[in-house]
Amino acid sequence: MMLVLLLLIYTSQHALAVVVEMNAGEMSVLLPCQFSGFIPDDPTVMWTRNDLVPKSVHVQHKEGDDFQGQNQRYRGRTKMRPDALDTSDFSLTLRKPEMTDSGNYTCSISGGRGERTLEDVELQIKDQQVEVKVVEGSDSVILPCKTKHDLPEDTRVEWTRSNPELMLVHIYPHKSDQRKKQDGLYRDRTAVNKDLLRTGDLSLTLKHPTERDSGGYICTIYRDKDILRQKVVLQVKGWFPPWATALLVLLVLFVVSGGLLFHFRHYFMSVYKVEVDSGVESVLLPCKTVAHLPEDVKVEWMDSDDKKVHVYQSSSDHSDEKHQVYRNRTEMKRNLLRTGDLSLTLKHPTNEDNSTYTCTVYNREGNILLKKDVLLAVRVPQVEVDSGVESVQLPLKTTLHLPEDAKIEWKDSDDDHLHVYEKRFDQLEQQDQVYKDRTKMNEDLLRTGDLSLTLKHPTDGDNRTYTCTVYSKEGNILLRKKLELKVKVPQVEVDSGVESVQLPFNTTLHLPEDAKVEWKDSSNYRKVHVYENGSDQPEEQDQVYRDRTKMNEDLLKTGDLSLTLKYPTDENNYTYTCTVYAKDQTILLKKQVELKVRVPQMEVDSGVESVQLPFKTTLPLPEDAKVEWKDSCTILSSEYQSRPNNRKVHVYENSCDDPEEQDQVYRDRTKTNEDLLKTGDLSLTLKYPTDYDNFTYTCTVYSVEGNILILKQMGLKVRVCQVEVEEGVESVQLPFKTTENLPEDAGVRWEDSSYRAVHVYKNGSDQPHKQHQVYRDRTKMNEDLLNSGDLSLTLKHPTDGDSRRYNCRVWRNGWIRNKTVLLKVKGRVQVQDQTGDIRNRSSSIDPTPLMADQSV
Repeated sequence: MMLVLLLLIYTSQHALAVVVEMNAGEMSVLLPCQFSGFIPDDPTVMWTRNDLVPKSVHVQHKEGDDFQGQNQRYRGRTKMRPDALDTSDFSLTLRKPEMTDSGNYTCSISGGRGERTLEDVELQIKDQQVEVKVVEGSDSVILPCKTKHDLPEDTRVEWTRSNPELMLVHIYPHKSDQRKKQDGLYRDRTAVNKDLLRTGDLSLTLKHPTERDSGGYICTIYRDKDILRQKVVLQVKGWFPPWATALLVLLVLFVVSGGLLFHFRHYFMSVYKVEVDSGVESVLLPCKTVAHLPEDVKVEWMDSDDKKVHVYQSSSDHSDEKHQVYRNRTEMKRNLLRTGDLSLTLKHPTNEDNSTYTCTVYNREGNILLKKDVLLAVRVPQVEVDSGVESVQLPLKTTLHLPEDAKIEWKDSDDDHLHVYEKRFDQLEQQDQVYKDRTKMNEDLLRTGDLSLTLKHPTDGDNRTYTCTVYSKEGNILLRKKLELKVKVPQVEVDSGVESVQLPFNTTLHLPEDAKVEWKDSSNYRKVHVYENGSDQPEEQDQVYRDRTKMNEDLLKTGDLSLTLKYPTDENNYTYTCTVYAKDQTILLKKQVELKVRVPQMEVDSGVESVQLPFKTTLPLPEDAKVEWKDSCTILSSEYQSRPNNRKVHVYENSCDDPEEQDQVYRDRTKTNEDLLKTGDLSLTLKYPTDYDNFTYTCTVYSVEGNILILKQMGLKVRVCQVEVEEGVESVQLPFKTTENLPEDAGVRWEDSSYRAVHVYKNGSDQPHKQHQVYRDRTKMNEDLLNSGDLSLTLKHPTDGDSRRYNCRVWRNGWIRNKTVLLKVKGRVQVQDQTGDIRNRSSSIDPTPLMADQSV
């Protein structure tokens, strides 16, 4: 009864998960997470996958994103909105999704006291697509898309195309306001079934297909919170071979070019590029025509996000139709219909205005008379400085005459105030606390026009875009400019195993005798070293750094504030900040140094008998030294399961091995050399390695007093054999060949990632009664496998459901061989040829199934 209850609970929880489907190869996928509750005072938003080690996918604090504990497979691929904690939109964008990204993701928030789960998202990355072929000139073509029937009434369906640019092909329900979002190329050319919600057939009929319609189309289904996607590749073939088509086109162009040029003289589609620097008063987006335009035409400027920039109709501007972003910022010329100059002036452009702007002229009936695209690129100048400089200037000088009552506002890209100048004084109370006592502007700035801002003690935390805006007394923008700041942090690189590393910091500034020097790391700003009142303050130091740091004598006199860190490991890979304070806690100096400890990595193939983790030293080691090998979870296994770490792998003490201290996972699997303290060869041999052993291994040598004498790390990567086949093949072989003449009484067991028995061989024969029913009558192994050493497994009739990891173990009083194989069964690409004589057939949706039903 309890088991049934647990299963019901599990099923219920699983059903609540949002399902997101995406095809492999897409640019990105969005994992939704919206929060409507109360945000705690010190919030942390976490995206995790519990089947990974480490499980962190993305973390965001109030200060920004935190990538310190992020699983390395997501490095540089995740992004959250910078204003997520303000908008309560915690959705995660995952770039370039891969098949291995499929899994269950959890979005949660904590405030220091407890953690609250907000959303469970099941991501399914599929390697399937349908190909449809049709001949140009056909009446229509069907792009298939099917899912479960009886969809909810609020289901939304979008057909899009991403090449050559993102275009909305069709949207359901097809309301009038949504019709405007549809790309003009597909207007009046698309249709879907009327009863698609009941049937689940969301296929799209595209009328009069041409070669320019060829490409990839995505069918996206928004069902409740689920987002399901299916991909269709359309290939429209011309009636003639390419050379004949080209010849015909040239002939037609030659004959009728004069008539075409005359008839379409008013219509052009060229893209004109305009580039300006941030800070200019305005920019002109050109659009001119020599065609005679009737007085009742409508001129509409739109940006690439379909926001209305400017509307002119009935001989006047229509400011009420503009998007608020462009209010009071656009202007068109007078008598534009008479002169044909439809150019648009955009005031105070910034890089946020970078877009393709489209000028479209419609007649009274709504038909397009003219259309032109203009690409605007606003360049943002960059200021670069090295970490450790006393200050940096963000330059801004103008020749504009500025009124005495003007307001000057510097903001960062998070919309926080750096500095505000108003009513002839600095308004420090409006300044964000991050910038308190760190900014300065020139005197008499309105008269001189020098609005530059000085920022003291810049760090890489200040790397962002800054905007200076000048307002009139009425609140109108007089001037706006953006600058990007880049603070370069020097990097120190060393190999694991060095005795110590120095983080350099030298200054020529005169430092007072009562100054305080503090080194901190970027992991929760732990104190690494503190110097105050003429001496070190070890009691203030974080325990991680106890007895591991050292600074020079007379450091305030010499200006050498460098820090020496002993026995560095990859766990010390942080950015370290040295801050010098005056007695009143005013910051005198600040510098950052990034430390990178390189860990050498050993790579072997799954199935080898053993691997050696090499470590040799020339240091004289005492006879009573202790040698300890430990693991740590900084390198991932290919099967991303939560595993303990920091386990003892091998211990050598009192001149002999100490297996009692060894973790049971490593029992009877490790070996070190004899006389290791004399020879200095501390290498470790690990038997029967699998990808579960993919760790960073640390060897530490201790004196009898417990002091560290030497420390080195070594990464192990056991490569997993991957086998790929297409669904529909008769069989697939999972290879495993090892040494010949294995013991006759050894057993062989193949199991899948759910620990189900795939095939068992024992006592000289197969054991089908021990096999899981899913694999009954589907597996086969070679005869005389123990003598030949060929333990390969043949799996018949593989399907997509067999795509998983398989493990083969040979045992005889414990493991003696082990290998992992990853099987990937790709769904066959379905090709539907609609190139037959379909020009006269009905355009109704073909009931023939064209795509495997997508279960959700």
